[in-house]
Amino acid sequence: MLRLWRSTSVRLALGFAALFVASSLLLVGLVWWGTADYLDRETAAVIRADIRGIEDDLRFRGAAGAGETIRERLARSPDRRAVYLLAGADLRPVAGNLPGWPEDVPVKPGWYQRVLSLDEEPRLMQLEVTALPGRLHLLVGRDIQDRAEIRTLILDSLAWAASGAFVIAILGGILVRRAVLRRVEIINRAATAIVQGDLSRRLPTRDTSDEFDQLAQTINLMLRQIERLIDGVRNTSNAIAHDLRTPLAELRARLESIIRHRPPTEAALDEINQAVADIDRLIGIFNALLRLAEIDSGMRRSGFRTVELAEITTEIAELYGPLIEEKGTAFAVDVPEGLTVSGDPFLLAEAVGNLVDNAAKYTPGDGAITVAARRAGERRVEIVVADNGPGIDDAEKSSVTERFYRGRAAGGTGGVGLGLSVVEAVARLHGGALTLRDNHPGLRAILALPVEETAPAAGAAAAVDGG
Repeated sequence: MLRLWRSTSVRLALGFAALFVASSLLLVGLVWWGTADYLDRETAAVIRADIRGIEDDLRFRGAAGAGETIRERLARSPDRRAVYLLAGADLRPVAGNLPGWPEDVPVKPGWYQRVLSLDEEPRLMQLEVTALPGRLHLLVGRDIQDRAEIRTLILDSLAWAASGAFVIAILGGILVRRAVLRRVEIINRAATAIVQGDLSRRLPTRDTSDEFDQLAQTINLMLRQIERLIDGVRNTSNAIAHDLRTPLAELRARLESIIRHRPPTEAALDEINQAVADIDRLIGIFNALLRLAEIDSGMRRSGFRTVELAEITTEIAELYGPLIEEKGTAFAVDVPEGLTVSGDPFLLAEAVGNLVDNAAKYTPGDGAITVAARRAGERRVEIVVADNGPGIDDAEKSSVTERFYRGRAAGGTGGVGLGLSVVEAVARLHGGALTLRDNHPGLRAILALPVEETAPAAGAAAAVDGG
């Protein structure tokens, strides 16, 4: 029983039952109070009207006239639901339908409720005692037994209703508890498997869109994110161990060669310069990894503000334009003013810069690179970086955003395979996505971001052409 009481569903059911009973009692109590008050006022008005009539007859016709009035009124009430008693100073009856003054009714003027026996049947009566001239005492009353019986019936009905409500609430709580526990047990089993290391496990859903399904879907999203982060950490660790081993080995060999052979100063300085370049490459890898970790943690959300895409792309054009121009590659930027997003301007600039940098690496000298931005519906904006280089095979498109992954087209180009990983992480941080498509030939990298509504976009466009 204690275990049952600890169940949230049972406690909720009992709480609702108690609330139902309390509200029912309050409602019925208000109705009864209003009805009883009305009936009491009606009864009191009838009794006082009778008393005033008897007082008037007593004043004008004396005690005999008052007694005659009482007998007439009793004759009009054969059901004996009215009580009249006119008594003298010694309380002996002068007129009325009571054999004597009731022992438990004081002679002091006022209102009383007493049980009187009429025709050997006890009835609850509402009485008023009045002192009349000539040391007479008048007692007038009305039967209110029916009202008392109705009140008792209502209270009994409420008691039975309350008992039934509690029983139904307990049974309902037990049924709800069983249904809830089944769902909770399924979640517990899945969670236990996940705790034991099975990160591919997901909570089952019933496609009912109820609270449990919504909770399961939210937890599944969280588990996918956790699995992705853990896989990223695992892959990153493996990639670091693999990719850093070669430059570290080269660095060690170069320094060891200097120690062993002690070459001339010029040759030694060349080797040291190569070692510094290797160290810079390692530092760049660690900086990229730290930046990815910072993005994945969501810390950079605090720096979000309104970002004008035209400003970012103009800066990227000024930075990469001369380098691309040296290769003889055409470079064009077409971004209308007024396209804004909410985000971190430095991360967005880095993401667009990485896409342009990748395009510049793989686009031949006589090729072309374009950067454009456009609205994609009412709520998104797309930044498109397109080139006519070798592109990426469809089989590799889902893998190139993995950390340290380098496709077959990379060849001898520089880089460590973190550029697209950073772009994908920046897109995810801003609630967007990175999509890679064929440009026939080449690649179209589409960075989709939620748009921030501002003033209507102007038609002006910034364009930088090279080559």
